[in-house]
Amino acid sequence: MNLEQEKEFAAKEAVKLLTDNMIVGLGTGSSSVYAIREIAKLVSNGLKIKAVPTSNKTKELAEALNIPLIDINLINSIDITIDGADEFTSDLILIKGGGGALLREKIVASLTKQEIIIADSSKEVKQIGKFKVPIEVIPFASNYILSQIKILNGIGKIRMEGDRPFKTDQANNIIDADFGIISDPASLSKKLNDINGIVGHGIFIGLTSKVIMGKGDSTIIFD
Repeated sequence: MNLEQEKEFAAKEAVKLLTDNMIVGLGTGSSSVYAIREIAKLVSNGLKIKAVPTSNKTKELAEALNIPLIDINLINSIDITIDGADEFTSDLILIKGGGGALLREKIVASLTKQEIIIADSSKEVKQIGKFKVPIEVIPFASNYILSQIKILNGIGKIRMEGDRPFKTDQANNIIDADFGIISDPASLSKKLNDINGIVGHGIFIGLTSKVIMGKGDSTIIFD
């Protein structure tokens, strides 16, 4: 069973949680695409929801599939969000942001009553850190933040797209930071939050309700 099929199984399980009149957060990334396509099928069959996309790319896909959208600034909460992760542990600590949408993903997750992460079996780890931590920074502060990452015993590199820095939907830069295996994610998260110029980072703690992981031809739930 390949990993793409595992993502699809997880997505199909997650969308079973949707009911009429929900506000639904739509994640970004390869796993989320499967969920968005499943949601579009439900909408075409009469499910009544309004959705909040976590990136411009997700917004474009949702519009193409006729999923009704709502401006995040017109709502006070989101009922359920289905999103992916680059790494997760059994106690629901994640690294997200490989696709560059971590800031909007974290804002949407913070507004969400039930954050559902879908993943294939390759994303489960005992401790996060093999995947580099994406950090969204204002361009003006990039060099300063690289030096601060070094003080935290990390190695940072500005993400590039061709010969130019990758730009997020907020026109910020991404620094991918290698801290090795992270023994104390909560402490590192706080230290990153305290650095001026960082607008968001990919360590997600206390935001996830459950992870639905595809494993072979079935799913495993972590909550």
